[in-house]
Amino acid sequence: MRRILLLALPFAAPTFAANAPGPGPAPAGPGGPSISIEEFDPKSTLRVPEHKPTRAKFPFIDVHTHHRDVTPARLDQLIKDMDSLNMGLMINSPVGGGQGKWVADAAAASKAHSPARFRVMTNMDQSKLEEPDYGARAAAQLETDIKAGAIGLKVWKGFGMTLQDSQGRIKVDDPRFDPVWAMAGKHKIPVLIHTADPWGLFQPMDKNNERWLELKIQARRNQSAQTNYTWEQLIDEQHRLFARHPQTTFIAAHLGWLGHDLGKLGALLDRLPNVHVEIGAITSELGRAPRAAHRFFVKYQDRVLFGKDAYNVAEYHVYFRLLETDDEYFDPIRKYHGIWKLYGLALPDDVLKKLYYKNALKLFPGLPSAGFPQ
Repeated sequence: MRRILLLALPFAAPTFAANAPGPGPAPAGPGGPSISIEEFDPKSTLRVPEHKPTRAKFPFIDVHTHHRDVTPARLDQLIKDMDSLNMGLMINSPVGGGQGKWVADAAAASKAHSPARFRVMTNMDQSKLEEPDYGARAAAQLETDIKAGAIGLKVWKGFGMTLQDSQGRIKVDDPRFDPVWAMAGKHKIPVLIHTADPWGLFQPMDKNNERWLELKIQARRNQSAQTNYTWEQLIDEQHRLFARHPQTTFIAAHLGWLGHDLGKLGALLDRLPNVHVEIGAITSELGRAPRAAHRFFVKYQDRVLFGKDAYNVAEYHVYFRLLETDDEYFDPIRKYHGIWKLYGLALPDDVLKKLYYKNALKLFPGLPSAGFPQ
């Protein structure tokens, strides 16, 4: 499909230069007016059956979502949203600095408002990293947060990429954090960890990079231009971390950024039974390989959880369509994640139930099971 698009757009090739002009009128060429790839938005003439579910087929648990505001008014609105989507339970995690008081307050507020609908995760204390007692102190803070109501540990993507000490970048598998992972294992809470970003964002911004448009629109994501480490280094560090802590349950966020290589991801899951994955922000990866993705979800149906990440009610609808239907050639959530259309995976009901809620009920301690079909 991608090849066909490029063949249909010989006039767009000049925009794939580093100094290409932005969107706007361009002079007409021999074949007519020229447009940029940002402007190109063809309307498909394909006529095939369409299904656009706005509610999930089964109640689901979102394990990857971020809400700082936990006031009663905001929770009221979230409940309305959740009911419209058939979201049974939301596991809320802060993106940074959410340990300590925030967790205790958020857990208390959620319990007072709707104890069956909300749970919270915590973050890792990353202060005073070079002090000798750092590991013990951070682990103790995690234990305090668990006792205050946290049911998981969310590790933000700065861990491994931007987190530094006086010696430079701190690696994902740095041993000073071992007491934290051990504490999570002791209390049997999962660690939802985001490491790196999509592979293409670490590659040169040239005509061969399928993430070219994202790099053009989101220049800050151009890791090849601003980092001195590779995607492979980060992912290898993460996998070594998983292997070194077999008693700790890890959930690799965003399919561990291996949605483009499900064979490698499957090999990781085969090798490390303590590793699970969630599907936030990777619908474009799955939707371009529906048969391979279908086989992956069936084979690893006990290891994949539902997560959305960025909160947007309408965008959940694309997830439902991708997972539940066999629709063909429909629009992705974001064009710049890949200039291609999506195809539905048509997952069977038993797989959907595990993805939507059964796997989360197994991994996260103390979740209420009422309202979720057996």
